[in-house]
Amino acid sequence: MSDSLTLEVNDLVVDVLTGIYSEETGRPQPLRISVAARYKVAERYDPDTPLDASKNYMDLKFAASEGLPPGVHFTLIEAVADHICQTLFVQDARVEAVTVKIVKLAIAEAGEQIGITLHRERPADHGA
Repeated sequence: MSDSLTLEVNDLVVDVLTGIYSEETGRPQPLRISVAARYKVAERYDPDTPLDASKNYMDLKFAASEGLPPGVHFTLIEAVADHICQTLFVQDARVEAVTVKIVKLAIAEAGEQIGITLHRERPADHGA
């Protein structure tokens, strides 16, 4: 098995324009978003290894929040997840794969988690 590094940001609550039902459209709804990005691992991480040898966690947070286009209505939360994946692939060629989990908080009635998990591998014809 080869070495791997996965950076994670979990349980961000972000208001996003999404949904297909009339009560969902036209106003943002809260989504709980978690992002995991598999990254090309460095040969070694010493105590003085600089940040550019890894990925900044804030890049993951940005892709799942401020990186979502304002004013755009995503019919499906799958499209929100896909946008996050594509943002991370564009940001850094060292990102090999991204998994995004989205829970629609507004539709839970008894604390259940209703949502999706999307996993994307970097397309073979892109990246380093």
